[in-house]
Amino acid sequence: MKRHAPPIAAVLAATAMLLMAACGGGGDGESASSDNDKVTGADAKSKPSASPTVSATASTTSAARPTIDLPSDVRHTFTPEKTGDAVKDAVLKDNAETIRALDAAIVAQNPRLPALEYYTEGEGAAAAENWVKAFTDAGWTVTGSVNYVDREVNVSNSTSASLSYVGDEGKGFARVIKTGEVRKTPDSKDSYVAYAVQVRKNNAGVWELVKITSIRGADRCQP
Repeated sequence: MKRHAPPIAAVLAATAMLLMAACGGGGDGESASSDNDKVTGADAKSKPSASPTVSATASTTSAARPTIDLPSDVRHTFTPEKTGDAVKDAVLKDNAETIRALDAAIVAQNPRLPALEYYTEGEGAAAAENWVKAFTDAGWTVTGSVNYVDREVNVSNSTSASLSYVGDEGKGFARVIKTGEVRKTPDSKDSYVAYAVQVRKNNAGVWELVKITSIRGADRCQP
């Protein structure tokens, strides 16, 4: 969702990982953030976000994924959801849950939400925690719908993979918790964000986010 407060943009600058972000695997050469950036979320016409229900129960021997129940005004779509390849499909599924856990943490105003920690590790965990903290410090949450498209997976080996995709955030916005104000902004080139992430499979079989970066308004991301 587009945002107008400098603390969140500062977080992106401080936590950007050393990856080349791209649409469909290409790159524009640098990660970018500005006061016109957006944050993931759901439909602005829906009721204000309520606290999500999250149950994070996991062991080191089985992948008992946490249940993430987001409020009705926070929605996502993921395209494609499956490729037909078992390993790539597992990466896509855990990536979708990571995104949902990130928004759940923002809605809960909890940078250390167990579900978010479950799907992140190392630099990825630090970046996710700082991102959520920027929202809590600003007194913001998310609302609206975000579509994640052109999701492509490159599997390096049995425990390492990379993923690129585009976030269409034209209908996703930030909302001021105290006043309920939805920070609406017009749809534009900057509504599209190219993401590049690295994931690693842990002992429980979970593809954890370990690095992430993004480029807002990348030419290759435009519809």
